[in-house]
Amino acid sequence: MIYEMRTYQVQPGKAAEFLKMYQADGLPLISRYARLIGCWIKESGVLNSTVFIWAYDDFAHRTSQRALLGKDAEWNAFVPRMLPYLVHQESVFMNPAAFSPLQ
Repeated sequence: MIYEMRTYQVQPGKAAEFLKMYQADGLPLISRYARLIGCWIKESGVLNSTVFIWAYDDFAHRTSQRALLGKDAEWNAFVPRMLPYLVHQESVFMNPAAFSPLQ
């Protein structure tokens, strides 16, 4: 299992609006290709940021799923609605340690 931590920094004051739109319209689409482990709103560090953790079988699975997502017409129609909210995006890949509860 591999986990991807995606952090989206959004325009100040727009986090609630972004999350509502993403939950209603984006989450059903991306969930066709990745399994959501959790979503958090940062209260320290870089503010106005939301962190998603997505699970994939391995990096090859993530690569193939993202390729399929990139071909999804509904996702491609959604992305232009999401982009105006974003200031910065970051993606970090994590492999669980042997003793991690999430494998």
